[in-house]
Amino acid sequence: MMLVSGFRLSYWGFSFNLVGIVASVVILFWAVVAIFAPLLTPYPIGLIVDYDYFGPMTSEFWLGTDYLGRDMLSRVLYGARYTVGIALAGVFLACFLGVTLGMAAASIGGLFDTVLSRFLDAFNSIPSLLFGLVVVAAVGSTIPVLIITLALIYAPGSYRFSRALAVNINTMDFVTVAKARGEGTLYVIREEIFPNIISPVLADFGLRFVWIVLLLSGLSFLGIGVQPPNADWGALVRENLGALPFGAPAVIVPSFAIASLTISVNMLIDNLPQRVRDQGE
Repeated sequence: MMLVSGFRLSYWGFSFNLVGIVASVVILFWAVVAIFAPLLTPYPIGLIVDYDYFGPMTSEFWLGTDYLGRDMLSRVLYGARYTVGIALAGVFLACFLGVTLGMAAASIGGLFDTVLSRFLDAFNSIPSLLFGLVVVAAVGSTIPVLIITLALIYAPGSYRFSRALAVNINTMDFVTVAKARGEGTLYVIREEIFPNIISPVLADFGLRFVWIVLLLSGLSFLGIGVQPPNADWGALVRENLGALPFGAPAVIVPSFAIASLTISVNMLIDNLPQRVRDQGE
């Protein structure tokens, strides 16, 4: 059943406000663009289509051209595949490692918890941008290296967050009962702890996705992210920085793309759909 009340949409017992709906639409738009980018780009991303560099928006080139005369619409659409794809892979890996280790540490406790927590705290003290610069500069800026580096940077934070949640759940009576009847650690983690921390973990997932997008864009802006002729949005801003005095779309559009994605994810996290208590309201 769907109800519309003021600026809030209720569907199947979940309530969505206007801000959450708008943010979801923007995120869905960029997700679709990332998936179907090869089908949506009007020109090959490396093809020089115009001799007028930093060209304006025209009926032929909707977002103008870049510093080499390449179509910016094609490059922005294809850049979404690298930005969204690498960030998603990195945050999935980071949260998988962090949440798994966090729940294990809370359940096992003792020396395992102490040693793992101190090690990850020490690792987390390393500045993220500095660590990314050192690793990528030493190993190379291939896509797998970028994904693993981003995941390692944000896994300790995910660990601390999930461990704090799991420690509280681990003291609950239903967990004590499960252990008393002989259930093992794996069962307790899978059936008792994880289902009760999934909502805040999903919110943390969204925040870390935003941080990874910004860090990836920063690395690409410094020239050690996605390498030419491919480019994510951060690389597009860097390579077209000369267009800034002219206000050309070549530098404005990728900046707007980064802002629209990160702000929309933040707005969605702040306005996550909640269960409607009274369907008649």
